[in-house]
Amino acid sequence: MSKNQEKKGNKRRWIIGSALVIVALCAAGGYTIFQRGQAMRAEFESAGTGDIVTAFIGDLSASASASGQVVAQREARLTAAGSGTITAVYVSVGDHVAAGEPLLQLDSAQLARSAASAQQSLIIQQSNLESAQAPPSAAELAAAEASVASAQAALDSILSGASQEEIAAAEADVRAAQADASSAASRLNRLAAGPSDAELQAAQLELQMAQTAATEAAQQHSSILVTEPGGFLSADRLASMEEMARAGALQANSRLEAAQSALDTVVNGDGDSIAAARAGVTSANVQLQIAQIQLDNLTSPASEAQIAAARSSLAQAQANLDRLTRGPSQTQLEMAEIAVEQATIALAQAEIRLAQATLTAPFDGVITAVYAQQGEQAGGPLMEIVDDHSLQVKLLVDEIDLADLAPGQPATITLETWPDAALDSEVGAIAPAAVADNSALVTFELYLTLPETDLPVLAGMTANADLITSQKDGVLLLANAAIIADRENGTYSVNLVSRDGDNQISFTETPVTIGLRDGSFTQIISGLNAGDEILVGNLPPLMRFGRPGQDGPPQGGGPFG
Repeated sequence: MSKNQEKKGNKRRWIIGSALVIVALCAAGGYTIFQRGQAMRAEFESAGTGDIVTAFIGDLSASASASGQVVAQREARLTAAGSGTITAVYVSVGDHVAAGEPLLQLDSAQLARSAASAQQSLIIQQSNLESAQAPPSAAELAAAEASVASAQAALDSILSGASQEEIAAAEADVRAAQADASSAASRLNRLAAGPSDAELQAAQLELQMAQTAATEAAQQHSSILVTEPGGFLSADRLASMEEMARAGALQANSRLEAAQSALDTVVNGDGDSIAAARAGVTSANVQLQIAQIQLDNLTSPASEAQIAAARSSLAQAQANLDRLTRGPSQTQLEMAEIAVEQATIALAQAEIRLAQATLTAPFDGVITAVYAQQGEQAGGPLMEIVDDHSLQVKLLVDEIDLADLAPGQPATITLETWPDAALDSEVGAIAPAAVADNSALVTFELYLTLPETDLPVLAGMTANADLITSQKDGVLLLANAAIIADRENGTYSVNLVSRDGDNQISFTETPVTIGLRDGSFTQIISGLNAGDEILVGNLPPLMRFGRPGQDGPPQGGGPFG
């Protein structure tokens, strides 16, 4: 047999042997031409040696893993802006509150009084400003003009002296005051000298007559009291007579008391009358002195002091009229406006201090700690609040990984509390400075958004994250197990499956160029097409694999060498 015939026989046996191997493989486990898409991915992830897989179009991503904690973007430790006694605590740990909701109250009685006082001060200053800005009324101008005219007339009178008519009137006033003083003195002297004999005798006679009348009235009343009814005197008649007699007796006794008082006054004098007479004398003398001074002023020339005082009064009246006519100066208006501004600021400060007596929630959230009790003095932290709608995951990432990370990159989060629940997320922010600690590693804080979820996530929970560092969509993918790596030459190849018309299978080692890969699949940049079938693992050692015309088995090991 020739050498060519021997080669042809060997090739024929190799093909038959390959077919038998494939049949054996099919009998052992079979293979499936997988569908495209996600179903392919799920099945090819578990492909093993001897299986046939298909290159398909899909999405691929590379990721890095990190662990961290759930934190809140907004949290606050609340303190009181001022001091005071805590009068009420409105919330407890775990309460959900809205922004602006009262949490705690300090004693605000004095602050309320200060705010009310500041309000009144502002009203006064505003009224002063309005008065300064408003033009004078007609009545104000008329009064100011009348004051000027009166002051001018007084000055003219002082400078020109009194007229004969004014002097005559003043002299008449003096004479009248003298007559009043003389009359008052005479009356006082008369009362002080005591009664005359005639006045004393008349008073004594009046007393005797009153005594006689009182005695007779008493006797008549007594006689009626002892009279029994009968005959012409009935009981009613006697009662009427007794009433009349009793009234007469009372009247007579009253007359007797008056006569006795009159006699006592005549004998001893009336103290009230004497005091009134003395007061009258004093008053009459004062009026006489005033009238004399007025007369002296009219008849004497005016002094320099009187003239200066009159001129000063005129100048003051004229200045008041000029001020009303001219209105306030610009400086006065500015001072009034400044006073209003100062009062407004004082009121605002008082209202702020009053409002600060009520501690309110700075944002919507949940109370995580309460350190205050009613009756205590406010000081230091009083409460802590967390915005439970702003939760995010904080990770510590090595500086080496930062080159592949940027805000907006997708990520997947799982929580230690619920490890089977994966939450889609993305990189929200990366801290601009490294974490300061004593570790030799340089790490940065990275924040992931926490999506809406029904899970009761709490701040402080441990979270694990897969960060998508690279993403390829709609690329040609092949299971990692089907790729053969030549580490020495840095090349990659696959065992491409071919079928003839009789569905007979053959294998060809085909070089490929790879791109991005994850734990299950690799991007094929060149060398394959979608739908190509690839044998997983090395070819059987008794068979010769390779490109047409190549003898001997292919070089290299299993998947990725």
